[in-house]
Amino acid sequence: MKNHHAITFITDTLRTVMTTTIAPHELESLIDNELESHHEEALVPSQMLSFVADSLPGLGIVAAVLGVVITMGKINEPPAVLGHSVGAALVGTFLGVLLCYGYVGPMSKNLAYIAAEDMQYLNVLKVAMLAFIGGGAAPKVAVEFGRRVIPAGVKPSFTEVEESFRKKK
Repeated sequence: MKNHHAITFITDTLRTVMTTTIAPHELESLIDNELESHHEEALVPSQMLSFVADSLPGLGIVAAVLGVVITMGKINEPPAVLGHSVGAALVGTFLGVLLCYGYVGPMSKNLAYIAAEDMQYLNVLKVAMLAFIGGGAAPKVAVEFGRRVIPAGVKPSFTEVEESFRKKK
């Protein structure tokens, strides 16, 4: 109930079935297109962060080059001053690489992972609904169709689903 995409997905699909005479294969095509569109939209933040991450090492190199240019202006200074300037120039490169591979890049990958999980969740709903609506399967059988496409790491066993049904009665 807390996943508004899932609620909208289910209600829109049921509304379409109830208000039209759509064939099951057309319904599946419609749902596939909707899910693909939803997934592409969900990936946009991840892609934008990835673009930022990809630019950070280059920005670090620009900072280092500017630091070296400033250091060259101090070429007549003692070694301690030059060392400090060169160190400051290298910090730019370090920060660019650190932010790219240590922070922004992993955040981008995490957002893509979340979008993929959401897509898997909606796909489970799709399979169950199509089994019930298009295939005429009984509700319990449609749930089994959906259970079978749940990723292995979180898939409940057949027995767990049966027990859950018994508790709901």
